[in-house]
Parts: sequence; structure tokens; C-alpha cells
Amino acid sequence: MKEKLQRIINLISLGKWALVSSVLIFILIFNYLFSIEIRITPNYKTKGNPLNSSNQSSDKPQQVIEQKIPQEVKLPIRWADLGKKLNETGVIDNVKFTEVMGSLSASDQKLLEGTDNSEIVMNQSNSRLILNLLWAFGLANKNDVLDIGEMKQNPSQTGNMASTGGWTISKGSAMNHYSMHNFVSLTSDQQKMVEEMSKNIYRPCCNNSTHFPDCNHGMAMLGLLELMAANNVSEQEAYKVALNVNALWFPQQYQELAVYFSENGKNWNQINAKEALGINYSSASGYKQMRAQIKSLPQPAQGGGGCGV
Repeated sequence: MKEKLQRIINLISLGKWALVSSVLIFILIFNYLFSIEIRITPNYKTKGNPLNSSNQSSDKPQQVIEQKIPQEVKLPIRWADLGKKLNETGVIDNVKFTEVMGSLSASDQKLLEGTDNSEIVMNQSNSRLILNLLWAFGLANKNDVLDIGEMKQNPSQTGNMASTGGWTISKGSAMNHYSMHNFVSLTSDQQKMVEEMSKNIYRPCCNNSTHFPDCNHGMAMLGLLELMAANNVSEQEAYKVALNVNALWFPQQYQELAVYFSENGKNWNQINAKEALGINYSSASGYKQMRAQIKSLPQPAQGGGGCGV
């Protein structure tokens, strides 16, 4: 009797596990054949996570107006042996100059040592060299702008400005050469042109005109104006050259200026160079006001270049 009862219990147990196994197999087969994947997709577009802003920018413009500014400019001047004279008179100490500029190409070295340099082609590669050469010339060539202009308003401070105290690559003090050399002499009409143009040409690094050349860019521009006047370049052409030179010295600012004018219906070649170089656009404050009006570019980060060699 006990044996029969035990067999019945065993059969029930086997049946129970068989049933459980069958149910599990059924569930697995059903899930395989009829599985459903549920996805929730939002019906709106996210504006970006501020914690992950490297890939998204809320102020990125929809379309940036591209305007190309000149990548080179021919300077309508005769450089001749001015580099050699700057060396011989000590305005440029060749050893110090080389330490600052590094090794120069043969064509660049010729500007320092040659005697028959004619037209100079300025580009991004040599813009710093040309800046320093024109700075040296503008600082040293005798001119009323330096002798009786704003640079002499406080004579005790003349030697402490960026364009004077910052010129550290001469033999002796820069003030030993300040307006001391008659490299180029101008007629009264040529001097008048330099005076008038220098009062209207600004640079984005400060609020002073070229008539107050207290930094390297201002002093270099003064030197360029003197050389263009001496070579009888017309005022209209001189303004165009000056604008393109500033664009090479300050590429970001003038690229943005080109965009500003483009938004207002003018390409680079249609810009009035005299107007663009004036206080409303090319001074530090004028540039800032102009930049704030550009719609197709994001607002820039603060900061800028220096005025050293």
C-alpha cells in the first residue's frame, strides 16, 4: 500500500515539474515570436544642454556672411636702401633684430641690407617684418608730427610710450633716434597730406589716430604715410593701401568690418577707405560699436593683440 502511495506522489511531482517547464517554454517562445519594443520619442526639439555646450551653441548664427579681405598688398613706395640706413644709424641693431625676428629669407634680408629695394609686397607671412621696419622708419625719420604733435604734449612721457619705450632693438635708447634722422624729406604739400591723413586713420588697438602714434601700429602707419607722400601717391590710393595694410595687421577686426559692410550691401572693394579707417570704424571704441551691430556672427570673446616687437 505504501509503495503504491509513493508511486502516486512521484507521478504527481513529475507532472508538476513538467507543467512548470511547459509554461516556461511557452513564455520563452511567445516572447521570441511576439516581443514588442516600446520607444518614447519627444515631439519637441531640445535647445541644447548648457553642461554640454562644446557641441552645441545657442548663439551660433544660422548663416555667416563670408567676405574675403586682401591677403596681400603692394606698397607703392621705394624702399631702396632705407633698411641699410636704419642699420647703419643704429635705429635697428641687427643682432637684436635677428634675435626677435629669427632667421629671415633672402628676400626679407634684402629689405634690411639691400640698396635697390623697390616696391614691397606685404602679406601675412611678412606683415610682422614690414610692421617693424616701418615702425623703425616712422620713429626715426624727422617729422613735425613727432616734433610738435600729441607725442610732445607731455615731453617727459614721450619716451615711455609703446612706440618709443617699446622699441628695444636699437643701439642705445630709442629716444636717441626719435625724429632724429633725415631719411626722407617732404615738400609742404606732401607734409600737409601726411598731417591730414594721419588725423583720420585709426587702429583697433586704441582710440588714438596715427597723428598720435603712441604704439607700434601708429608709428608704422605714420612711416608708411610719409613714404607714400614722398612717392607722390594720391590721397585716394594712399587710403586704400592704408586700409589693406591695417587689414593685414588686424585680420580679425577687418574681416568682421568686411562682414558688417556686406550686411549693409557693400563688398570690400566698394568700401570707402577713408570712412572705414576713421574713428567710427577703426578706433577701438568704433570697432566695438560696429561689431555689436553684426547680425551674422556670434559676439566675440574679449581680448586682443599687443603692441610689441
